[in-house]
Amino acid sequence: MFLSADEDYPKKLIEAGLVEPSSFYRYAIGRLVLWTPESSLLDVEHRAMDSLLDPAVKKIAIANPQHAPYGRAAVAALRHYGIYEKVADRLVLGENVSQAAQFVESGNAQVGIVALAHALAPTMKGKGRYWEIPADSYPTLHQAAIILSRSSTRKEAVEFLNYLKTSPATDVFRRYGFSVPKENP
Repeated sequence: MFLSADEDYPKKLIEAGLVEPSSFYRYAIGRLVLWTPESSLLDVEHRAMDSLLDPAVKKIAIANPQHAPYGRAAVAALRHYGIYEKVADRLVLGENVSQAAQFVESGNAQVGIVALAHALAPTMKGKGRYWEIPADSYPTLHQAAIILSRSSTRKEAVEFLNYLKTSPATDVFRRYGFSVPKENP
């Protein structure tokens, strides 16, 4: 089974004939936040994206937009708010959104644009403050699952995929900051 933060990857696997096309399932929609450590003087909750323009902000962590969907969404949000050009030279790129969150948590960046799921995760919860970036300011972060054609544990993969479609599973996604798609293709 393959679960991806970017539904384009499972779609490419379908095109390559490596997965069971009928198993494609959008399990969640990711959301972005502006996150800063608790010790920070930045007022992200009230100043929102304008807090990135604060002179104290030397580094802003995001996922690498070249290959990470959360990075592409972060750049889109920065452009939406008209500040990308003003902050581009201060962007620090993590290989993925998890690494971008680690940069901020460790103090290597003053603020980051990360997944709401990271802000709510037990390892980060209570260690920082965040402002949720409105979903209409970046492309929808559809996350999808797919079953690989050559899976040696196909039965278990089907069972797990069916579990992802249940209320208990969607409740977990919501608790960790994801939206759940109303429809599936």
